[in-house]
Amino acid sequence: MPATASPFPLAFPSGCPVMTDLVLHEADPLSGGPVEGDDWLSAMDAIAEDDGYLEPLGKAHWAFFAEDRPNLLVTFERAESIRAREDQLPAAYAMCKARGWSLLTLIAEGETWWRDRAVWGYFDRLVDDAFFDDFDQVLFMGAGPAGHAACAYAVTAPGCRVLAIAPRATLDPDIAGWDRRNLAARRLDFRSRYGYAPDMTEGAGRVWLVHDPLHAPDAMHAALFRAPWVTALKARHTGETIERTLAGTRLIDKLAEDAMAGTLTPAGFARHWRSRRSYPPYLRGLLAQAAAQKRPGLEAMICRSVTRRMRAPRFAARLAELTGQK
Repeated sequence: MPATASPFPLAFPSGCPVMTDLVLHEADPLSGGPVEGDDWLSAMDAIAEDDGYLEPLGKAHWAFFAEDRPNLLVTFERAESIRAREDQLPAAYAMCKARGWSLLTLIAEGETWWRDRAVWGYFDRLVDDAFFDDFDQVLFMGAGPAGHAACAYAVTAPGCRVLAIAPRATLDPDIAGWDRRNLAARRLDFRSRYGYAPDMTEGAGRVWLVHDPLHAPDAMHAALFRAPWVTALKARHTGETIERTLAGTRLIDKLAEDAMAGTLTPAGFARHWRSRRSYPPYLRGLLAQAAAQKRPGLEAMICRSVTRRMRAPRFAARLAELTGQK
């Protein structure tokens, strides 16, 4: 990526003074402190010894970098997710390894939202070192809280691309007081550096925002990302399970590939999104939603569609109930 001027004037909301020695509370109150022992870090440490690094950032974060060329994927992940995985590696590592991409994963212990001055300082150093200039293309990616981080820290890599899945614009109660999820995280600082995610995408080349427009909280956050460089991609009827659904239909890797290449379009996403029609958890969710709305006609329509395309005893049985067939 070409060298550019420092992005940090953009890293402060309008009207907020720039203070390099700003002292803020860290994410520690929500993190529960560091974990006991560090065995879960050994797999990443072994990879870092060959090409990259594993660096602690303050009390509740780590930066894991596995180097390859010529593209870089930047992700954000909770430590408990990595510990629960059999290989104890970031979720995107295998995808990057298979494609010859470098991977930078910011790991958080607990619900920190990566709102920590140690993380801010780390990204400051990356900018000072022109780290992102070493790559042909940089893609920031994340979902939910990690989607907020992906958008917020994208400002450090002008010209990058962003794939954000149901991102939160902010948890500042003055802006997003209607979002009652993650209430404890409102204690974190969303008003100073890297705080308001929509503004932090200003230097990005492209931003793709995947969300469920029928799920009110995510739709309201998505509405705050109003800019010509933002493309909204709609995954209806996924609600709070949107990330799980995209992972279950094996779409995250495909979307990341298209986003890295700059070829992701609404039409292309719609073609990918058809895979949901063969994903049982999504189909069961549709059926449950229709039943909760007391719409037997819609239930029957869903059951007919599913049983015509695949073997689905539960849907066949429900269709028999609805139509009075034995």
